[in-house]
Amino acid sequence: MNNLIRAVLKTAVYFLDQTNQVAGNVGDRVSDSMDRASSTVSDLRDQANDLYEGPSHPVRNILIFAAGVGVGIGTAMLFAPASGEEIREQSGQRVQDIGDRVKSRFSPSSSSSSGATGTEGM
Repeated sequence: MNNLIRAVLKTAVYFLDQTNQVAGNVGDRVSDSMDRASSTVSDLRDQANDLYEGPSHPVRNILIFAAGVGVGIGTAMLFAPASGEEIREQSGQRVQDIGDRVKSRFSPSSSSSSGATGTEGM
């Protein structure tokens, strides 16, 4: 019976030791990965600083704006709660509504009925 208990305890100690070694190896790999990621982010930050430190170029500003709009649209489509067809239909309806409002606000019939010409006080 002592030999059985001794064998079970040795096996338990062996497994604990192996678990400790595996955890240490995983910790080292995670630490190395974090160091590489940190280095990559640092390099990207330096490249971005180099880009922004130069003189302001309208083309660069337009491209940065377009990239931001693209990322926003892509993110919105990925996380949208509706299907693509529903989103396109809703977007089209909203654009149509806005177009109708703009047309009604700036049409000649609406400005003449209100009496406003935009030249009062001149």
